[in-house]
Amino acid sequence: MNGGDAAGRLVRPFTLTGGRTRPSRSDFTLITTVTAVDPQPVGGARPQPEHNRILRLCAKPIVVAELATGLDLPVSVVAIMLCDLLEAGRITVRQPRLISRTPDLDLLKKVRDGLGRL
Repeated sequence: MNGGDAAGRLVRPFTLTGGRTRPSRSDFTLITTVTAVDPQPVGGARPQPEHNRILRLCAKPIVVAELATGLDLPVSVVAIMLCDLLEAGRITVRQPRLISRTPDLDLLKKVRDGLGRL
């Protein structure tokens, strides 16, 4: 890798986010599900090419981590771009379901019994 490649890898995310280093919202975790709105809203600012790539990848529900992998971009950069799309009404966001913090006693008993049979 030459010096230009390293500089290019740093400059590209900077330009994709317009120099922003933090998302404007905290909606996006690694397991947040994102889906493109269909049909896309008419009007507003025209999406940039990278935004269009995101919209194509999330035509079906996809989690943020998979999206970042598919784009070969850091999750922090993808989160900033997703904020742009969410604020423009071009995507919907579904947060992961919270798992109950109370233990399922029946399940724990079955595990205990199963381990006892080993």
